[in-house]
Amino acid sequence: MPQAPIRSLFAALVATACLLSGVSAWAQAGADWPKAKPVNIVVGFGPGAFTDVIARVVAQKLGEITGGSFVVENKPGAGGNIATGQVKRAAPDGYTILVHSVAYSVNPSLYPNAGYDPIKDFVPLALGPRTPNILTVHPNTPAKDLKELVELARTQKLTYASSGIGTTTHLSMERLKAAAKVDIVHVPYQPAQAVGAVVAGHTSMSSTSMPPAVPQIKAGKLRAIAVTSAKRNPLLPEVPSITEFGYKDFDDYTWVGLFVPAGTPPALVERINAEINKAMELPESKEKFVSLGMESSRNTSAQFGAFLRDEVSKWAEVVKSTGAKVE
Repeated sequence: MPQAPIRSLFAALVATACLLSGVSAWAQAGADWPKAKPVNIVVGFGPGAFTDVIARVVAQKLGEITGGSFVVENKPGAGGNIATGQVKRAAPDGYTILVHSVAYSVNPSLYPNAGYDPIKDFVPLALGPRTPNILTVHPNTPAKDLKELVELARTQKLTYASSGIGTTTHLSMERLKAAAKVDIVHVPYQPAQAVGAVVAGHTSMSSTSMPPAVPQIKAGKLRAIAVTSAKRNPLLPEVPSITEFGYKDFDDYTWVGLFVPAGTPPALVERINAEINKAMELPESKEKFVSLGMESSRNTSAQFGAFLRDEVSKWAEVVKSTGAKVE
């Protein structure tokens, strides 16, 4: 036999052996998950934020279910981009998980250089709970509903606190301002501090997700004006939806998503997805979500991926139409 074909055959056999060795190594890594070392869950926002609350619930339950160690690391900054960049550079072995909000799908359109491609650089693990956004004011504010608030904004200089630039709490309010033709000055805060700004009187109103606002509303420290979903939320059934005031096509949510770096083996993604779904379906988890106005449902990585592509497209259009930008 000529030597050239022999060399080609030998090279092919070596390549195949390496591939099988790699597959075996990944299979072993997946089989060991999450026992080989602690799993680092990197949260794109600070302690007390919506994403942080979910991350800690899921981390605790994952530990109980799997017997592994799950460590939550808060890495706030740049609308979650700092955490995203950190996880993007991590090994695709299932031991570094990103927990982000809907801002993950917004930032690539909002920032000149967010530092990542939301579709190519990560694998979607699972869609976590979601919550509609809610507009609130201080109880001393004369406006009792959204119509009165818009009228007030036409005669007075108002400000609103959001959970940060590029979050749906910011973009939903910008959409409302455009639809109502009013100017309300945006004051971005970290998610956990946005509600407190209104309670303390630093801003006229707030646009936030429900979890940090609900306790303050129930304590009488805030007045709820409207939720940004198409329908009322069961947790606050007395609060009207924004569509009840004639604003169409509003069904905006803040959601939490879990991601791993691109290149993570599909079999490992499926395993982690299954464990996350188990953690979120536990009665204690669901009770916690419901108490804060959140809702969740079982989903696969593929289903979350399809949802994510729609969200990236939707919010890119909103960023363009509203002229929103990083200040």
